[in-house]
Amino acid sequence: MIISTGTASGKSLAYLTPAVASCLDGGTILYLTPTKALAADQLRGLRELRITQLRAACFDGDTPFEERTWVRQHANYVLTNPDMLHRSILPRHAQWSSFFRRLRMVVVDECHGYRGVFGSHVAQILRRLRRVCARYGSRPTFLLASATASEPGAFGMRLTGLEMDEVTVDASPKGSTTIALWEPPLTELRGEGGAPVRRTATAEAADLLADLVLADVRTLAFVRSRRGAETVALTARAKLADVAFSLSTRHPRPSTPRQPHTTSTTPPETPPTLTHQPSTAEPASTTQLEPAPALNHQPGTAEPTSTSEHDGTATEPAPESSLTWALPDAPTQPDWTDLPNKIAAYRAGYLAEDRRLLEKALRSGTIMGLATTNALELGVDVSGLDAVLIAGWPGTRASLWQQAGRAGRDGQDALAVLIARDDPLDTYLVHHPQALFGQPVEAIVLDPDNPYVLGPHLCAAAAEIPLTDDDLPIFGTTTSTVLDDLVSQGLLRRRPAGWFWTKRERATDLADIRGGGGAPIQVVESSTGRLLGSVDEPSAHTTVHTGAVYIHQGETFLVELLDLEAGVALVSSATPDFTTFARDITDISILATQRSHPLGPGTLHFGEVEVTRQVVSYLKRRLQSGEMLGDEPLDLPPRTLRTRAVWWTLPASAVAPLAEAGIDLGGAAHAAEHASIGLLPLFATCDRWDIGGVSTELHADTGLLTVFVYDGHEGGAGFAERGYARAADWLTATREAITSCECERGCPSCIQSPKCGNGNEPLDKRGAVRLLNTLLSSQ
Repeated sequence: MIISTGTASGKSLAYLTPAVASCLDGGTILYLTPTKALAADQLRGLRELRITQLRAACFDGDTPFEERTWVRQHANYVLTNPDMLHRSILPRHAQWSSFFRRLRMVVVDECHGYRGVFGSHVAQILRRLRRVCARYGSRPTFLLASATASEPGAFGMRLTGLEMDEVTVDASPKGSTTIALWEPPLTELRGEGGAPVRRTATAEAADLLADLVLADVRTLAFVRSRRGAETVALTARAKLADVAFSLSTRHPRPSTPRQPHTTSTTPPETPPTLTHQPSTAEPASTTQLEPAPALNHQPGTAEPTSTSEHDGTATEPAPESSLTWALPDAPTQPDWTDLPNKIAAYRAGYLAEDRRLLEKALRSGTIMGLATTNALELGVDVSGLDAVLIAGWPGTRASLWQQAGRAGRDGQDALAVLIARDDPLDTYLVHHPQALFGQPVEAIVLDPDNPYVLGPHLCAAAAEIPLTDDDLPIFGTTTSTVLDDLVSQGLLRRRPAGWFWTKRERATDLADIRGGGGAPIQVVESSTGRLLGSVDEPSAHTTVHTGAVYIHQGETFLVELLDLEAGVALVSSATPDFTTFARDITDISILATQRSHPLGPGTLHFGEVEVTRQVVSYLKRRLQSGEMLGDEPLDLPPRTLRTRAVWWTLPASAVAPLAEAGIDLGGAAHAAEHASIGLLPLFATCDRWDIGGVSTELHADTGLLTVFVYDGHEGGAGFAERGYARAADWLTATREAITSCECERGCPSCIQSPKCGNGNEPLDKRGAVRLLNTLLSSQ
C-alpha cells in the first residue's frame, strides 16, 4: 500500500495505528527513512505515546555500539535507513533472526526521496530484504508514504517489486500558504566588464531570515549547499547583532524596505497559477503572520515578488521607515544582545548530538531561525513553524512542495518564499510561474535493472544467502545476464545449489548507494583535535582541498591539509578576507551510441560515455569586491566515471555561417551547454548537481561541434535519457531562458555556471542563441 497525500495530512497516523497494534500483538516493525533527522523526529513521537509494550529505537550511524545489541535483541519498532539496512542489518541477518521472524510491516516513509541511482539501489535493497524475510518465514506488509509521489501505485511497484494499492484522497484540514517567487534585483555594484551584479539568493535569504526572526516569525531557510547554509546563518546573525546594538542604544537606524510583494494564497499541493497584481498593492495575505506589518514595513526586508514580468529595479525607501515600525516594543524588550543566538545553521555533516540539540531548539522556540540544507526537508514535524525560505530552486517540484510543507503543519497559515539564484532554471521559473503552479510533481525516475546497481546487490544477496534459480524473479528480468557477468569476473561461483560469493571482502562494499565515491572525509581542527563534521569524498576535492575556506556553524577555517588516504582534512581557525572556488578539467569519450535521430540540421544522440574529471587548482576571490587574488595549483587524483549521456552535433555546413558572422563557436557551445544543464531538471527528475556537461568546437570522437550532458552517476541514472526523449522541449526552453535574461553578455542567471571548471570562459551569449536557433530550425 502507498499513501500519497499532502504534507501534514495524517500519513504518520495511518501507518502508526496498525504498526503499534502489531507490536502489541507480538509483532515487529521496520521503519525506513532517507534521513536521520526524520528517524529521530519519529522516535520522539513514539516515545511521547508512553506505551510500555512499544520498545522503539533508532538503529543508524548515530547509535552507540553498546546500544546496538539491545536494539537487535529487544526492540520491536526499529527505525533505520537504507544505508544501515544494506551494510549492517541484512549482512548480519542471523543476529536479527528473532526480529525478522515476527516482522509484520515495513514502513517506507518519504519514499519519493528514493529516485535516480540512489532509488535504484534502495529498490534492490528492499528486494534483498524480502528475500531475507522469506528465509525466516515472514511476509511483511510494505506500507509506503509520500506527499509528492507521481503515479504512486506504479512507483511503489517499481521500488518494491510488489503489487501496490494506493490511497490518494486527502480530506485533511489545511491553513492557506502564501507562495511567493522573488528574483533578486540587479544592484549598482559592477562586476567584471562593467555588467550589473545580481544580489545572491543566499544574501537575500539571510536578510529575510533575520527580518522574520525580528518579527517573531519562526522560519526555516533551505539553502542548497553546506557552505551556503553556513553563510546564510552567519550573515543573518551578523545583521541581528547590528540590530541588537541599535536597540540596546535606543537609536535604531533607518532602513530600506522594498516594495510590497505579490502573492497567491493556496495549499502547496494544488497551487494555481499566480495572478499578477500592481506592485503597489498590499500583500495578498497580510493576516497570516503575526505581527502582520512585518512583511510590509520591516527594515531591510528582502521583499519577495511573484510576477511574470520583472524589471529588476528597487524602490526608494520611505524616510519614516525604521526598526520601531516592525518592533514597536523594542525599547522595553529585555536582553536584545541575545538576538544573534536566535539563528543557527544545520546540515547532515554535523555531529549527531549537535543535530538533535538544534532540532529540539527549533521545536521549542529557543531558536527562531534555522538555515539548513535539504537535511530537514523530509517529514520532520516542526509545529509552530511559520515561514520557509527556499534559496534557489530545490531541483524538483516535489522538493519545492516538501520544503514549503515544513511550515503551517499545525493548521495555521504559512508563508513560503522561493528566492531565485543566479541560475538559468531559476530565472526561467520566476518568469514562467505556470511551469510550477497547477502542474503535477515529476515522475520519479529509477532503474533497478541498471547493471552497475544490480550487480553489486546480487553479490551482496549471495553473500547473505546463496542465490538460487527461485530467487531470480525477485531481482528483475536482467538478473541471469548480470549473474553470468559476475561469474566471469570471479565475483560469484556457480554451484548446483546456486551462486556463492567467493571473496573474503564484504560484498556490501561493492555498492556505493548514495554515490559518495568513498568513505566520508573527517574535518578536524588541527590545534585541538576536535572533530567538526564530515564531507563526502567527491565533495572533498572541491570544498576541503588544501587552502580552501571552510565554514562550520558560523566559524571560518582554513584547510591546512587534505589527506585522502587517511580520510582527514585538517583545518585551523582563521578570518580570511577571501573565498575559494575549485577549478577542474573534464574530458569525455564516447563508448557506444545507443540511439540517434536528426534534430534540425544536426543529430541528437544517446549512449554510453566515459568522463574523466580532475580538480587542478582553486581561485581566491576577495569577499567584498569579488576581485581575483590568485589561482593556486592543486595535486589531486583524477576521477573516472562510466555513465550515459545525451549529446548533439552540428555539421560544418551548419556552423560555417555562424563563424563567418564572427560567432565564437567554442564560447557559443559552452554557453549552450551551461544553460541546457540548468534547464534539464525541469524535464527530468534531477538536480543540476546530478548532471554534468562538456562542449567543444571539434570533438575527437565525432569530428563535429558537440555538446554533451551526462548523468553524474556510475552507469547512468536515467536523466540524460529523459533529456533525449524531450530534447525539442528542453532545448527550446533553454533558448528561451537565455533570450529572456536582461543581461547583455551573459550572467549566472542565463549562461554562467556555479560549477564550471573553466571559470566560465569562454562564453558567448549571442552565439548560444544563434547556435540553438540553428539546431531548432525545424521545430
